[in-house]
Amino acid sequence: MKPFHTALLAAMILTQSACALLSPTSLIDMINQPGEKALLAGLRAYEDALYPESEKQLKLALEAGLASPKDQAAAHKHLAFIYCSSTRIKDCEAAFQSARQADPTFALSKPEAGHPLWGPIYQRLRPLRP
Repeated sequence: MKPFHTALLAAMILTQSACALLSPTSLIDMINQPGEKALLAGLRAYEDALYPESEKQLKLALEAGLASPKDQAAAHKHLAFIYCSSTRIKDCEAAFQSARQADPTFALSKPEAGHPLWGPIYQRLRPLRP
């Protein structure tokens, strides 16, 4: 298993552990939801550089509905990366804005924000902080 997949699974387990206190949904039940299943497939395809498949799966995940705002933001973020990499700038901007709308705490990591293709677009759209 790739390090990204391991980290993603660990994050999902932690998230689900916290949610388990609030609801009886198990991690297995959550992963088997259509949106979450498509999100995992989309992220796997992205990591494997299968960008058309990743885009398809990420869109399916968003259409199916993702329970977590952070998962919604992650789907939009990866779509933004795909759009920026294929010079679909308006789509890239919209995806970054959708990520922020889904999760107001959304932010790229420092290396992601410094990427030459999507970094400048993200920086331009990022709200100014006082």
